[in-house]
Amino acid sequence: MCGIVGYTGPQSAITPLIEGLRRLEYRGYDSAGIALGTPNKLFVEKRAGKLGNLEAALNATLPLTHSGIGHTRWATHGGPTDRNAHPHLDNEGKLAVIHNGIIENYTQLKAELIGRGHKFESETDTESVAHLLSDLRRSHGGDLSAAMREAVKSLRGSFTLLAIHADAPEVIVGVRRNSPLVVGLGKGENFLASDVAAFIDYTKRAVELGQDEVVTIRPDGIEITDLDGNAVKPKEYAITWDASAAQKGGYQHFMLKEIFEQPKAVADTLLGRLGKNNEILLDELHLTKEEVRSLKKIIVLACGTAYHAGMIAKYAIENWAKVAVEVEVASEFRYRDSVIDKDTLVIAISQSGETMDTLMALRHAKVEGAKILAVCNTNSSTIPRESDAVLYTHAGPEIAVASTKAFLTQVVAVYLIGLYLAQTRGVMDSDEVREIFDSMNELPAKIEQILETVEPLRELTRSFAKENSVLFLGRNVGFPVALEGALKLKELAYMHAEGFAGGELKHGPIALIEEGSLVIAVLPFGHEYGLDEKMLSNVQEVKARGAKVIVIAEEGAEVTGAAHTIRIPSAPALLQPILATVPLQVFAYEMAVARGNDVDQPRNLAKSVTVE
Repeated sequence: MCGIVGYTGPQSAITPLIEGLRRLEYRGYDSAGIALGTPNKLFVEKRAGKLGNLEAALNATLPLTHSGIGHTRWATHGGPTDRNAHPHLDNEGKLAVIHNGIIENYTQLKAELIGRGHKFESETDTESVAHLLSDLRRSHGGDLSAAMREAVKSLRGSFTLLAIHADAPEVIVGVRRNSPLVVGLGKGENFLASDVAAFIDYTKRAVELGQDEVVTIRPDGIEITDLDGNAVKPKEYAITWDASAAQKGGYQHFMLKEIFEQPKAVADTLLGRLGKNNEILLDELHLTKEEVRSLKKIIVLACGTAYHAGMIAKYAIENWAKVAVEVEVASEFRYRDSVIDKDTLVIAISQSGETMDTLMALRHAKVEGAKILAVCNTNSSTIPRESDAVLYTHAGPEIAVASTKAFLTQVVAVYLIGLYLAQTRGVMDSDEVREIFDSMNELPAKIEQILETVEPLRELTRSFAKENSVLFLGRNVGFPVALEGALKLKELAYMHAEGFAGGELKHGPIALIEEGSLVIAVLPFGHEYGLDEKMLSNVQEVKARGAKVIVIAEEGAEVTGAAHTIRIPSAPALLQPILATVPLQVFAYEMAVARGNDVDQPRNLAKSVTVE
């Protein structure tokens, strides 16, 4: 959720701090603040609301300092006010802390600290850490790193913490537990952030931090230790995209830019995945072929949009690899007696690799003996590091909170997993795999074709701007597409939207249909099982009750009963979700614009959900 930035080096710290926070706005927040490393007493400014409120409050004669920390907060403990905004200070005003996550035992800590004479100024859990660190730093002779190591041992919860002290303002100390934090390595300067986007203008060298590792940065270097003070060797990696990838590039919104980047994102995710003998190549795969062949069950764990990608995975993997697949909402998975053993493969899908619900479900599955395969868009994030295998998508940075290109590349990734499993288990031969892969390689051009002809859909959408509710219908792989279309509309247009399996229409949802109701139907493609005829019957049922129906259908498909038909290119049935989703993304985007909503940062939402 929150954005975290730290800088120490030769330049004025205010520039990388504010620029870094601006790059992290996409994560979602409701207040912002900075602490500059001024000697004797830190300079602190913080404001509720958007980053512009903070910038407006900054005096033009700011002190010239070369270090500092910055934060964008998403309120949990205490409302979004100036007083509750980060950073939080000790009573001397010399030590500042910023925090992402939750300190679960903060009430106990707060009571103990108040008993020792500390005075609290906010309603947050974070402030207890500032006072705790202040005491521990004194007991450790002014060593902030040692104080942080001891403090973390007494904290419960999931968190990232950064701290700075006026007595040594060039030193910034950070730690992570179940929450993202990365180090940026510059020339004579170093950075800390919750996302590499914060410092991409300055360096493409980054260092990953493990669980409960404490990092200390100075202009001339970094030091990483475990909680017992033992040195940890830094694990450096290169950032493979540049600053322009996180800019709008002339588009009105990041989301629109990312919708139009989908042909390239899908192509990049497919690039290099087929070997010379038509074998599917994954990234880091630490599973033997014998282990893959012995699998009895696959469980897909994901949340939100990624969950819909997992639902599509079920159709593809069961069809191709002939192995049972269960799709689970990650936030519910570990709170029941799931049946898992060494012959279970868990596929964990997460754009950020830090989704807390998915991470905790993954850890539960590992304890039960399952093998873990991660699908992720973020290099060296926590979920891939804790998995037995990883398949990275190549969507590039996705700034808009509502996922578009990350979703399509997740679907491509699970298709690749399905083909790999089918091939390894001997269900498909190399020619069959090659035929499907060739069809997948045609998808980028077909997405491009949709986007080139999307203007009439945008105009049509604007005519529905005052609708109060939209129902989405789908069958087979069209069902998760309907769910994803409804989710996008909820996220962006702030309106009631529900997705239903077409066959369930008569089992209750048809009661919602009245004169003028708007229904979007995703027509199944191909004649297998006769689902196209059944779907068109559903269209006629809602039309007879006064609904206005928009149908998403492939070129050449017969459509009856629709007020409007959106045509997409033909493709094999299991690959059609990639194409059918794109018009629904455009529909949700245009509806949000027409209703005057914040497209890139919808209310109450955050890009990376790092708390349960």
